[in-house]
Amino acid sequence: MTREELYELVWTKPMTEVAKSFDVSGSYMARVCTVLNVPRPERGYWAKLAVGKAPARDPLPEAQPGDQLHWSKDGKLHPPPRPRVQIRRRRAPATLAPADSIHPLVRGARHHFETGRPVEDGAYLKPYKRLLLDVTTSKTCLDKALTFANNLYIALQSTGHRVVMAPSGQGFYRSRVDEREERREQRNYYHTSLWSPDRPTLVYVGTVAIGLAIAEMSEQTLMRYIGSGRYIPDADYVPPKASRRFTDHTWTTTRENPSGRLRLVAYSPYSRVSWTTDWQETKSAPLDKSLRTIVRAIEAAAVDLVAQLEEADRKAEIARREREAAEERRRREEDHRRIQQSVKESRDHLGQVIQQWAEIMSIEQFLRGVEEHAANLSSAERQQVLDRLTLARNFLGNQNPLEFFMSWKTPTERYQPRYRDDEE
Repeated sequence: MTREELYELVWTKPMTEVAKSFDVSGSYMARVCTVLNVPRPERGYWAKLAVGKAPARDPLPEAQPGDQLHWSKDGKLHPPPRPRVQIRRRRAPATLAPADSIHPLVRGARHHFETGRPVEDGAYLKPYKRLLLDVTTSKTCLDKALTFANNLYIALQSTGHRVVMAPSGQGFYRSRVDEREERREQRNYYHTSLWSPDRPTLVYVGTVAIGLAIAEMSEQTLMRYIGSGRYIPDADYVPPKASRRFTDHTWTTTRENPSGRLRLVAYSPYSRVSWTTDWQETKSAPLDKSLRTIVRAIEAAAVDLVAQLEEADRKAEIARREREAAEERRRREEDHRRIQQSVKESRDHLGQVIQQWAEIMSIEQFLRGVEEHAANLSSAERQQVLDRLTLARNFLGNQNPLEFFMSWKTPTERYQPRYRDDEE
């Protein structure tokens, strides 16, 4: 159901009746209206309508890029609108967002990160809530990551680009984020157990969606195992005073640990186009200092992404036509094969009918011959022969050769061709 269809429905009959038609509760249907940004009648509207005093309908707001446009009870996916770039710059973004300006995606996120699953000290946080902004960080870097996310989202919105979580049901996907600061080529696929949100965080440049992921990078650290499942940085390890009675049973290994430095990944959330770019900070160059450059780069990337999407659509259309042509050829070949098979089966069956006819006629001719010869015998012998003829006929049964012939099927009776010869 589209926003427009739902709008007409909730202003035509009470919410309880609308909900009943979908076998859901009225409160659930009200939440659907909220998600689709569809205004609904206020309490008492239908009583006022009955006496002709109902207020006018609230107009349906125009859908913004990133708004959910459809609802389906079975969760059916709907393709996102065709992307178009419409860059209308409002003003140059500030380097940092004002201290009291908090983006809706950032507001309240800290609580969910801090109260997530238990993790080791210094490890990446794993919040229980999955509908969160796309930030991967340790507790030590949480403030920094959320501040940067807020500054980035405000900077993008100050230039007219909306930052939201991906709308449900439109098939956007999140690109894999490699948190390693030094990404090394490996033969095997790099597996990570980091937390990830249910939906990607998107910025809309016009109607073009670009995925945004912020991750605290990890660095290789020499760690020392000190027992009881605990590891500490080797640089922090102080060995006990050496003695004849003491043996150091600790050992070292290299592990990826959060570094405190951030990486911003921008990527295509459209499955038909693979594109990604990133910015990562160093100790001397924090990402907050590059917001203006990042915003300009995302705008330029949106223009290129539209061209890639159009090219991908063009190739997909060519591939679709090729698949349809191949399927048409396969169907014609299968049709031709089945025609030939029906001809062969019809010919074989007709041969069997002819053979059965000849066999029945031969048996009948034999029995009639016996009956003719019995006419020359004495009465007692003739009766004996006729009795045995009756037994023979009963044993063979009633075999009508016309029944065998009528059971034969012509090739077109066996299979009706889907294509005529003049179509090929």
